[in-house]
Amino acid sequence: MNIVLTGSLGNISKPLAIELVQKGHSVTVITRKEERQKDIEAIGAKAAIGTIEDVSFLTQTFKGADVVYLMEAWEGMGSIFDNNVDFVAAFNKIGTIYKQAITESGVTQIVHLSSIGAHTDKGTGSLYLHNAVENILKQLPDIVSIKFMRPVGFYTNIMRYIPSIKSQGAIVQMYGGDQKEPWVSPLDIALAIAEEMEKPFNGRTVRYLASDEISPNEIAKIIGNAIGKPDLKWLVISDKEMLDNMLKAGMNEWIANGFVEMQAAQRSGTLYEDYNRNKPTLGKVKLTDFAKDFAKIYNDVN
Repeated sequence: MNIVLTGSLGNISKPLAIELVQKGHSVTVITRKEERQKDIEAIGAKAAIGTIEDVSFLTQTFKGADVVYLMEAWEGMGSIFDNNVDFVAAFNKIGTIYKQAITESGVTQIVHLSSIGAHTDKGTGSLYLHNAVENILKQLPDIVSIKFMRPVGFYTNIMRYIPSIKSQGAIVQMYGGDQKEPWVSPLDIALAIAEEMEKPFNGRTVRYLASDEISPNEIAKIIGNAIGKPDLKWLVISDKEMLDNMLKAGMNEWIANGFVEMQAAQRSGTLYEDYNRNKPTLGKVKLTDFAKDFAKIYNDVN
């Protein structure tokens, strides 16, 4: 098949491109950086240099594709430490551009990387923006089949705990304890997307993606053992303290408030209500596997 990927050579798009090329598909990777062209061609894919905010460029790149993979990258929309960035407007803009480019290019098979929390527009913090983009894409004609992929929290998000482990000797969040929650590896996401691309498309479907189900206390133990801190603890602070800490660090106020609301939904379990109704088969990469990668990066950080 002729497959077009957004996301450049990110944590998901790179292993996805490699997997698809190895399966014999013709793969085009969209990137805004010309210097990425060599790396894209090195894995056997073609580079399309341009921005996903350019409808004409996207339309031309999508034309003739059997399947198009769409994703929205938070970091591509601006810094979470910039109060001038309007993430709501940015997500809605990208969703609308995608819809227009798909319509004008004639593509009829889409795989969209959405997120846990996209099942509702309330109570999930900033994750509701994935619900907004899903709803924009659902406005496409029925001839366009869409597979909405909803991964849970990425293992790579655990890298954000490094500063508090270094400075406080602990993981510090708004929730904790022994209640298990799902996590996912970007590698398992890529494999699942490649698998879905080769299956028949029919209407609008949703698939949740997870690799492991594990509690905060178990995470602290596994990560602690990996970095030589077997007594590492997961500490819980109040919503207000978390919000104050993020605002003092200069975080975008909308992002900070959204993060607090999201963690409150994790704590209550409401974030996972639809996931629990549609539980997926867990992927191959477990937290113990990721912990080895975490340790390498942790030890490289001063």
